[in-house]
Amino acid sequence: MDARDVAEVLARPISRRLLGSSIPARLAYVGLDGAPRVVPMGFRWSGEHVLMATVPGAAKVQALRVRPRVALTVDTQDEWPPRVLQIRGAARVEQVEGIPDSYVEGSRKVIPPAYFEDWERGVRALYERMVVITVEPDWAKLLDFDTTLPKAVEDLLAARR
Repeated sequence: MDARDVAEVLARPISRRLLGSSIPARLAYVGLDGAPRVVPMGFRWSGEHVLMATVPGAAKVQALRVRPRVALTVDTQDEWPPRVLQIRGAARVEQVEGIPDSYVEGSRKVIPPAYFEDWERGVRALYERMVVITVEPDWAKLLDFDTTLPKAVEDLLAARR
C-alpha cells in the first residue's frame, strides 16, 4: 500500500474520530519467545504517527527492538455497525527522560477525569524515564460496514452476484 492510500484511509472522518477517541489501541507484536502478544494502550495520533509510551523494562520494548513490525486496531465497542481502524507499520522505540506529553495526552483520553489528577501525580512520582513507541503506518484499512467490509466478506458478496 503506498503512502497516499494510507493517508487517504487515515483522513476519513470515521478514522479521524477513532484516532481521537478515548478507545485504547490494541497493539499486536511478536514477543522475544516468538509468540504473539496484544496489549491495550492509550495513544495519541500526531497526524502522521501513532504515539504510545511505556516503562523501559516492559517486555514489549525489547521485543520491538528485535521485531519492530506491529499491527494495531482501534475499534468501537458499543456502536452498530462496528467501526474498526486497522494499522500496520514499523515501531520505533526511544527512551526519554521524564514523562512524555504524548503519554499524558493519550492517557487523558482513557482515564476518567475524576481520577486523572491522582493518576498523573502518581506517574510523575514513579517514572524517571519512559520509552516512546512511535508507529509509522505503512498500511491502513477502515471497516465501517457501510462502505467497507472485511476482504473475505467482500469476496463472498462478489461470488454471490
